[in-house]
Amino acid sequence: MMDELEFRNLAETALNALLQHLIAHEEAEDAGFEVEGGQGGLIHVLFDEPPGKFVITPNAPVQQIWISALSTSFKLDWDPAEQAFVLPRTGEQLTPLMDRLIAEHLQG
Repeated sequence: MMDELEFRNLAETALNALLQHLIAHEEAEDAGFEVEGGQGGLIHVLFDEPPGKFVITPNAPVQQIWISALSTSFKLDWDPAEQAFVLPRTGEQLTPLMDRLIAEHLQG
């Protein structure tokens, strides 16, 4: 298990990359969502139609990144082999998982 500082650095890097990815997509025409970055790595993705809100946050005590989306909690673990945060049950990395969840929400 990694120490807290290592987790925070890895999570900060991953969440900053995700935020930049989401902002780039938000600026695209008809994105259908807005992105807000907050302190401590917190990211909100806000939807008008259909209404909704996703919350992405690091959880240092359990060394995971948590995503609250589509009435579900997704808990991603650090995978040293992948050098990425990964959803254990599907093997999806953080950014592709968020892309899929956003697409599912927008398709209603």
